[in-house]
Amino acid sequence: MTDVIVAGGGPAGLSAALLTEKNGLDTLVFDTDETWMHKAHLFNYLGIESLDGSAFVERARSQAAAFGVETREEEVTGVTATADGFEVETDDGAYAAPYVILATGADRELGEELGVAFTDDGVIDVDVSMETSVEDAYATGAMVRPEEWQAIIAAGDGGAAALNILSKEKGEHFHDFDTPADAE
Repeated sequence: MTDVIVAGGGPAGLSAALLTEKNGLDTLVFDTDETWMHKAHLFNYLGIESLDGSAFVERARSQAAAFGVETREEEVTGVTATADGFEVETDDGAYAAPYVILATGADRELGEELGVAFTDDGVIDVDVSMETSVEDAYATGAMVRPEEWQAIIAAGDGGAAALNILSKEKGEHFHDFDTPADAE
């Protein structure tokens, strides 16, 4: 069984997937390749002087895949809580995982279906770890921020969700911190 299912393959979803997979959790991303990044050019992303948004997404996908993240080009059509976590539905089938990360941009329909709490501003209500009111369900990026849509913020949200999941799994605060020796 997959440990983490991510609905959405933009900066938030891929950031979360990379960290969970890199640290031992089998992660499956569902992506329709409709990220806003295809309309963007990054001049304001720390560490990137200038990069086309589509090139960024391709680079992020390659990096996540290098760590073992499986990506399927399927739309998530439903998500429900189960006794063991979550069931995610696509037109091609149903998939189960103990954790789900919603990273579908400003499209909050999956959150509504799951029954997560919303703020008065109409965005999904999360805590600092990006966890929703439904335990082990996370929401990231534009779906949790009214009009604060930024690729670097979304990637950070995905990272926060991943680290919280990893902390739960390991039973202590977990930090993904690499050293130069790790790159050798």
